[in-house]
Amino acid sequence: MNEIVDGPKPKHAQLREILRRLAEQELAPGSPIPSERDLAERYGVSRITVRAAVGQLVADGLLTRAKGRGTFTAKRRYDLQLFLASFTSDMKARGVEPSTEVISCGQAAPGSKASLGLESDEYAYRVVRLRKADGAPLALEAGWYSPHMLPELDRCDLTGSIYEIIATRYGIQLDHARQTVWAETADAETAKALDVRKGSPLLVFRRVASSDGRPCEDVTSWYRGDLYQVTMQLDRTVPGTGPNSAKGGTR
Repeated sequence: MNEIVDGPKPKHAQLREILRRLAEQELAPGSPIPSERDLAERYGVSRITVRAAVGQLVADGLLTRAKGRGTFTAKRRYDLQLFLASFTSDMKARGVEPSTEVISCGQAAPGSKASLGLESDEYAYRVVRLRKADGAPLALEAGWYSPHMLPELDRCDLTGSIYEIIATRYGIQLDHARQTVWAETADAETAKALDVRKGSPLLVFRRVASSDGRPCEDVTSWYRGDLYQVTMQLDRTVPGTGPNSAKGGTR
């Protein structure tokens, strides 16, 4: 039903459901919704009622407001599952077309910045890339790569999956990684690369990946906070421990 009627259900709740269907079923992510004035006239309600309905959908994450521009359906968020996989294969598994722009690639001395088991004066490959999903900038990544395990990496085509190159060209299977996640706001350079405003929220991942105990990659990736989220499954790993073990924990 796309009409608002008098009855026990408040008008703002009726309008909220209409707008929810519009956002979920009819409009593409990032599409504008009608203005407050247009919605008020179309459904015969006050602008206060419109604000209440829209405000709840913004709080639910289904709509977003852009100052001076209007209200839009929320863009699709890509959900990170915590397993060792390349960006390329991850995006393809979601039915999204990945692409990569190589910003820089060369040799440099990482010093203490990379955990590759190198001496401070040894060089490593430094690769900076912009990762895109369906053409939209999603992540900026800067990685160090071991020259001993990946000689002449800088001569490879790095616009695809580096993990695929590591497996097919070098015969190396990455089997372990340690990853740390934190939040940052975008500086001017990162904001420009990711097509967001300076100060926008970012999720940052630092991953050190290895094969047979030998570190191969130390990469930091800055993901757009408006397009990316992390899901974790939390299980008790040591059954029968803790004061509330019989109930499965305290939370």
